[in-house]
Amino acid sequence: MKPHEKNLFLQKKYNLTAAFYDFLDYPWERQYRKWRPALIGDLRGKILEAGVGTGRNLPFYHQDVELVAIELNRKMLERARKRQAQARCKITLINEDATIMSSIGSNQFDWVLSTFMCCVMPDDIQALAIEQFGRILKPGGRFRLLEIIYSQDRRIRKKQELFARFVEKIYGARFDRHTRHHIEQSSNLRITGTTFLKEDTYLLIEGVRI
Repeated sequence: MKPHEKNLFLQKKYNLTAAFYDFLDYPWERQYRKWRPALIGDLRGKILEAGVGTGRNLPFYHQDVELVAIELNRKMLERARKRQAQARCKITLINEDATIMSSIGSNQFDWVLSTFMCCVMPDDIQALAIEQFGRILKPGGRFRLLEIIYSQDRRIRKKQELFARFVEKIYGARFDRHTRHHIEQSSNLRITGTTFLKEDTYLLIEGVRI
């Protein structure tokens, strides 16, 4: 399956998932909403959020931010528009493919933020998105990506494996993506730090365009 075809598959999956996304995600959102202020509140300047989903992050951006938020699926984007009124900053919402970003110019963003987008993407598509991050960031611009990976703790991993098929079927997400590796292979992005927000599963990757 070619990258474009894989994106069409993801779009179709989320055409069904969008209507129930916030309901299905609620058990996890109880944790995520505690993290969002620290993940987002310190960002300033012109920011691109890749994979805005239903717009859960929008209320947490500082009022001085100029935000461009992209989303592959139109139905998810419609839900994000409903949350746009809760935001304090200027927001432009765009139906856009993160692996192409044809409507997004190069070298213009101070930050790229993405929460749980790359783990939805098959690895070959994910590498294309990371390449686009490097293109649209200004030199010295920074990125912050939050992903979920398999734990090295056997007890935790068993729990993850119980949910793995459900998570992939509903969200298209997997716990064995190679986001960090793809960034390390990038010619113009450099990782400056990694942190686990919970156990060794929720991985925050931060870095800079060189």
